[in-house]
Amino acid sequence: MARRSSHFRQSGYSLLELVATLSVLGILVMGSIPMAQNAVRRQKESRLRETLRDVRNAIDEFKRDTVGACPQGAVATGNPTQQGGNIPADPRSRVVIDDCKIFESDNLDRYPPTLDTLVEGVKVKARGLSVRGGSGISDGSPQATELNQNKELLKKYLRELPIDPMTGKSDWRIRSSYQDKDSDNWDEVNVFDIRSSSDEEALNGEKYSTW
Repeated sequence: MARRSSHFRQSGYSLLELVATLSVLGILVMGSIPMAQNAVRRQKESRLRETLRDVRNAIDEFKRDTVGACPQGAVATGNPTQQGGNIPADPRSRVVIDDCKIFESDNLDRYPPTLDTLVEGVKVKARGLSVRGGSGISDGSPQATELNQNKELLKKYLRELPIDPMTGKSDWRIRSSYQDKDSDNWDEVNVFDIRSSSDEEALNGEKYSTW
C-alpha cells in the first residue's frame, strides 16, 4: 500500500507545473490574436484593391464608349460610325453611348456622371457598319454574328454599387477629372476616380485613402 501511494504522488502534476503550463498556453493564445487580426485585415485590403480595380476599369470602359458619342447639342449619337466616321483605335469598345441626356454641359470629358450610372446602365448602339453574313441554317434566320445597328441596348458597367471593405459602406471619396488627387470634396461634375474614405493605415504603412 505504501509503494502504491508513493507511485500515485510521483505520477501526478504539482501546482507549480500546472501554473507554468497554463502560463505558456496563455502566451501562445495572446500571441496568436494579432496574427488572426492581421489575417482578417489582409483579406479586407485584398478586397479593397480588387474593388478599386473593378470600378476604375468600369470607369475607363465607360469613357471608351463615349468616343464618337453625343456631338454638341445632340440628343442621340446617330451613330456616326455608320456614316463612315472615324472608328476609335481601341478595339475594346464595341458600342457607342446613345443617351446624351446624361451628360451635363460642364462634363466635357464625358466620364460617368455618378457611380449609380455605372450600375443602372446607359443606352448604347453597336459601333461600325451593320454586318449580315448570309442566312443561317434555315432560310431567313439571322446568323449569330449579325450586328443590328438600329437596335438599342442598355449596357451596365457594374453589377452593383460597390462597398468599401474598410468602412462597410458605399461612402467612397470621389473626384472628377477637373479635381486634384488630394481633393476631399467632390464637385459632382463626373466620376474620374474613387478612393476609400478610411483614414486608417494599411499593413504596409500607407493610408487606404491613397490607394
